[in-house]
Amino acid sequence: MIPNLFDDSRIAWQTLAGIEHLHYSILDIDEQHNIIDVLFKFAARQQIVLHRHKVLNKTFVIQGEHILYHADGQLKEVRAVGSYTSSEASQDPHREGGGDIDVIVLFSIRGSSGVLYEILDAEFNVIATLGMQDFVDLYHKQRAH
Repeated sequence: MIPNLFDDSRIAWQTLAGIEHLHYSILDIDEQHNIIDVLFKFAARQQIVLHRHKVLNKTFVIQGEHILYHADGQLKEVRAVGSYTSSEASQDPHREGGGDIDVIVLFSIRGSSGVLYEILDAEFNVIATLGMQDFVDLYHKQRAH
């Protein structure tokens, strides 16, 4: 069976300095309601940086398998193409990545004008954060290209 691939050739993928295996494209930001809609592309057979979700994240897998890993690298969950999830904020750190092909996931990040993600080191220390204003700034930069 030939897999159905999402044609992402017209998406202007962006990268975040210091975060490997991740591309993004911000689709929309509703600052009044604290909602960010963004496409994330995680590289096949790779794991992105250890992090925590500090707010509600709703996801829809558009292409590939969205794989979540515990902080120790062990498999946590596999979300198949077409999967929709709603995940509350959590103190549990994790990594994410793609399966056999790059995974493309629509994230709808909701509920705060403050910190949305905490980036962690191997000892679970917060080494960076991504907040609403960071996404707003990235969105303006993305649109300027």
